[in-house]
Amino acid sequence: MAETTPSFTVTINDGAKGAAPAQPVPEPASKAMTWTNGKQTVKYTTTAELLPLHTDDGELIGHMFALSYVSDEKDKTDRPVTFCWNGGPGGSSAMVNIGGLGPRRVPINSLRQLPCPTAPEDNPYSLLPTTDLVYLDAMGTGYSQVAKDYDPKKVWGVDGDADAFMRGIAQWLTAHERWNTPLYLYGESYGTMRNSVLMRVLGERGIALTGVIEQSSILDYAPTLAGNDLYYMGMLPVYAATANYFGKAGAGVDQFAWFDKAWKFVDEKYGRALIASDSITPAEEHELAVEMSELIGLPAEFIEKRHLRIELDTFRKSIMADEGLFCGRYDTRFTEPAYMDVQGDNEFFAGEDPSGDAIMTPDQSAWMKLVQETGFKGSSINMLLSMKVNEEWNWTHQAPGTMGSPVCPNTAYDMGTALRRNPFCRVLFFGGIHDAATPFWNVKHSISKMFMPASITDRIEYKVHENGHMAYEDLPTLEKMIPELEAFYAKRHEA
Repeated sequence: MAETTPSFTVTINDGAKGAAPAQPVPEPASKAMTWTNGKQTVKYTTTAELLPLHTDDGELIGHMFALSYVSDEKDKTDRPVTFCWNGGPGGSSAMVNIGGLGPRRVPINSLRQLPCPTAPEDNPYSLLPTTDLVYLDAMGTGYSQVAKDYDPKKVWGVDGDADAFMRGIAQWLTAHERWNTPLYLYGESYGTMRNSVLMRVLGERGIALTGVIEQSSILDYAPTLAGNDLYYMGMLPVYAATANYFGKAGAGVDQFAWFDKAWKFVDEKYGRALIASDSITPAEEHELAVEMSELIGLPAEFIEKRHLRIELDTFRKSIMADEGLFCGRYDTRFTEPAYMDVQGDNEFFAGEDPSGDAIMTPDQSAWMKLVQETGFKGSSINMLLSMKVNEEWNWTHQAPGTMGSPVCPNTAYDMGTALRRNPFCRVLFFGGIHDAATPFWNVKHSISKMFMPASITDRIEYKVHENGHMAYEDLPTLEKMIPELEAFYAKRHEA
């Protein structure tokens, strides 16, 4: 599909100004395919392409890679299009595609390491029967390229990234003639923060959304700052669920009941104690440490020495230490043999994750094979996660109604603004009780402290399941998510 000239102000693709990417741009490639789950069949076309992005003045920003799955049905008047991505920042969209909700997937292997090579199969849990799917890679990740003469720092940041995705969406809608169709966003991890800003930016450019799906969400980065008590509050229910899973706490109690018990402890006791800090008495601190110990499976003395504040890496190293194991961050149920502590190993350990090791390489390999099948001639190097993009990310962001541009963004305000402006848009949050990367408690807190009216909160749904960060890698979760997603899409027909 050749570059086209949209009748829309966000991108002007007339080749003006003589801008050119650093490398020749591969031609788009398409292949007709068929998906089936044994009961239902969908004929669709897979297209791999690099979408040209331009500034309002016609300067070439670069090319954004899109891998789309579009139903062959002729009447698409009411058929949604969902734009999907992972996070990072610096992550491509491969994981939520081949590992997640695309028409092909790498089979799930429970909580064990996936073999490589794998045998991809038609995904029985794909969203393809409900919506066309477009997977976009952030600039500088996957096959997406920043133009040779364009400063990548303009798109490697909270605001520049949202602006680039707005232009990528507009370009895809133009090239594929899908304007005035129900539009959805599906983001995971940092992709949920991207969605929050994008909701507002798209609306300001005249592109109305019907729905936004936020999986493993983070809207406010303040809890990630060292010593922020919201961090410990969000982590505690995850610690409790993990301890329950490994039989270290709450033996015989339902996993969700134990998670909810810890959540209640955070709301009613723990949060108040953290705010009080050294104003509580030693006796009160000891009493709380004992209660925490019962919830999260670590010794009360251990907790008390740390003044009730347990870092994630401390928990990951400690909860299974008696068995010579450490647990994951993306999904705390995954384990690997423990490392011996050595001087200065904290940064290394923080990046070691059994749950990531289990799936990333097999998913990347299968995704590359899928793209090859379309005939797309991409580079042999595809950045599943670009640490260069991640490390150079510009975190400054001025939320609507605030002053200044702090380097610790809170994009919940962007979402709230977008929902006020668009009374037809709905949001669905998915969370996992074993997700220690983006604890579910924090996103609920981010939304609740905006005190929005029922006219808005009635359009926001929350679903929590037994998964970790990558919900689509957990079979019991997928079996629950798909009917919930189908019901969410069906609500577009409600007033």
